[in-house]
Formats: sequence, C-alpha cells, structure tokens
Amino acid sequence: MIKIGITGQPGFVGTHLYNYLGLQEDVERIPFKDEYFHDETLLNNFVESCDVIVHLAAMNRHGDPQVIYDTNIKLVNQLVTACETTKSTPHILFSSSTQEDRDNLYGKSKLDGRKLLEEWAIRNNAKFTGFIIPNVFGPFGNPYYNSFIATFCHQLTHGEQPEIQTDGDVKLIYVGELVEEIYEHIVAMQHEEKEIAIIDEVSVDHTSENKVSSILNLLNSYKENYFKKGIIPNLDNTFEKNLFNTFLCYIDHKKYFPFPLTKHVDDRGSFVEVVKLNSGGQVSFSTTVPGITRGNHFHTRKAERFAVIKGKAKIELRKIGSDEVLSFELDGNKPSFVD
Repeated sequence: MIKIGITGQPGFVGTHLYNYLGLQEDVERIPFKDEYFHDETLLNNFVESCDVIVHLAAMNRHGDPQVIYDTNIKLVNQLVTACETTKSTPHILFSSSTQEDRDNLYGKSKLDGRKLLEEWAIRNNAKFTGFIIPNVFGPFGNPYYNSFIATFCHQLTHGEQPEIQTDGDVKLIYVGELVEEIYEHIVAMQHEEKEIAIIDEVSVDHTSENKVSSILNLLNSYKENYFKKGIIPNLDNTFEKNLFNTFLCYIDHKKYFPFPLTKHVDDRGSFVEVVKLNSGGQVSFSTTVPGITRGNHFHTRKAERFAVIKGKAKIELRKIGSDEVLSFELDGNKPSFVD
C-alpha cells in the first residue's frame, strides 16, 4: 500500500484527488487538515505517516500579491522543516503552474517554492516531482477563485451575466484528467530506487485549447438550451462533455429541481416528453386507454423505438406500398422493444 497525504486536501484539486485515490486498491489515504500548518506536532505526525505527499496547499488570489508570495513560500518552508525535523523523506509532488514564466508574484511563488523543494530533496536523497500544470477546470471549483470557467458557470446559473476582461486562447486540463496523471506518476515513481536524490520536472500537457469567448458561447448555449428548456446539448468532443458536466454542478439543485414536464392528455391517454436532444431526438412516455390505437403514421428522417413499461400492447409495422403487417405482442413484465 502507498500511503499518500495531500496538503490542501479540502481544496478544488485536493478534493478530486482525494476521492480518486479512494478508488485505488493500492493506496491508503492519510487525512490532512488545514490546521496542521498551525500546529507543528500535527504537521510532523502527518509527514511521518506518508510515503508520498502531494503539496497542493497554496493561496491563488489576494488583494495584495505580496501576501500570496509570502504565504506560499511559508507553506513550503513549513513542509520542509517538518520533513527535516522528523527525518522523513517522502516522495513530494508539488503543484506548480505555467505562470512560473510570468512576471507576477503568484508565478514567482510557484517557481521559488519548487526550487526550495528540489534543494530539500537533494540534501536528503529524496524524491521530488514538480508538476507544471496548465489551467484546471472541472466540477465544484470555487467561482472567482479557481477558474474563470467556475465563475462563468456560477454567474450563468445565478442570474448574472459574465464579462470577458481579456479574450485569448487558454490551455486547459480537466481536473479528472489531472488527478489521474498525478496518480499514475506516483505509482511509476514507486519503482525508482532512492539511493540518490531523484528530481523530476513534469510539464503536464493541456488536453484542450480554446478562446475564452468560445467557451462562454458554449456555456451560454447550455444555459439557453438545458437550463431554461431542459434540452440536452450537442456534446461533440471530450472537452464539451467535461464542460457540460462542470456547468451542471453550479446549478442550485434545491431551487432548480424538480424541473416540470408538460403532460398532454386527450381521450387516447397521456403523453410526456422526458428528454429532448439538441440533435433532434427525444425520449418520451405515454399511456394508452385500452382498445385505443395510436400511430398510423410514418417517418422518412427519424427512427423510433417502442417499449412497453407496464401492461400489454400490440405493435404493428407495415412498409409503405405493402400489405404485409408485422405484429408484435409486448408485455411490461418481459421488457423488450420494437424499432
């Protein structure tokens, strides 16, 4: 078993990583709480318990950039001190950012923090991995903090209108893809001998690249089609599936659901459209009064599937221009369908 602890466990990436690791049979998760950084004994006990520490704890935003820098460097120094005090040499993975190359104190805190941990690993013949990570998005990120996508999703589902400050191409990775990559690297590094320090720098590849305006256009379409009408949008690629999944998480479920459906009733029975797809398809159910015949029509551009959920029914098909009738008896106790 690999004993893995995550500083910043309650945060956006930390929560997803913690949950992902819980599904891996070869991992024992070592719990972490933010207050460990305020209690030397608790932090020492934590590092002693870990084979691997993923250091995610950091400040991303603050009105004073110097506070961001000082906070992030302090957290790294506290982690280093705890390891050296307890003579622990866990494999430490550090989440840095592509902002390392930018002229801002957040990026500088990431670069300097990574260098401090590299120096610790060299002094103690330990393993260290610095992950250079692009912009991360996904479910349950904090709006106005973790990602502009989180902010846009929150605004669109809470009666606000997003504004683009600066448009441009953004390189992104979905949080589920990121935590999987972190886990795979941890496992791979377990097989590396630790007679000397092992310093590894990993530039995490982005999995999508889009303009901010293009992303907002997609999110606006999700609002217009799904949020307002319940229509499932076209999801043409993995990025769009991940973006829609992210959008769903910002809906206020207590206020939004249950979403009302329209029930059409006449002397034949009732009809309710349950799912409507932006591609043109739909899923519906109907009830039919005994002895009533529905249908007697044909389609040239649509396929239909019929299944009896409860009761019994006869479904008959006939090709236009033919007198041959195909007849099928369906029973809700024996689920089946006819196309």
